[in-house]
Amino acid sequence: MILHLAVFTWNDSVTDADVEQLTDALTTMARGIPELHSYTAGPNLQLRPGGDYAVAAIVEDEEGLAAYLDSPGHQSVYERYLGRMIAQRSAAQLPLDAGSFRAPQG
Repeated sequence: MILHLAVFTWNDSVTDADVEQLTDALTTMARGIPELHSYTAGPNLQLRPGGDYAVAAIVEDEEGLAAYLDSPGHQSVYERYLGRMIAQRSAAQLPLDAGSFRAPQG
C-alpha cells in the first residue's frame, strides 16, 4: 500500500468559496476512482506551519497511484480548480504496511 500526500499553498486570489468547490469536486472525483482505498482532502488545520490545503490518498501500488493521478476525473479537477489556485505544491509517497507503526513498549 502507498500513502500519497500532496500539500498546496494557494494564490492570494483564492477564496473560501473556491476551496469549498474544490473540496466538493475532489470528494466526488474520489468516489469514481476504484483504485483509491482511502481519500481525504481539505483545508490545513494550521496546527503547525505548512501549506493551505492537503490531500491524502491510499492506493494499492504504483499502478494504482498512476491510475488515480492520470484519471480523467483527476485531470478535470486540476484543469477546473487546482491549476489556477496553486502557488506551490509538494508531494510525497510513503509505503504503508501493518508494521509501519510500533507503539513504545514499557
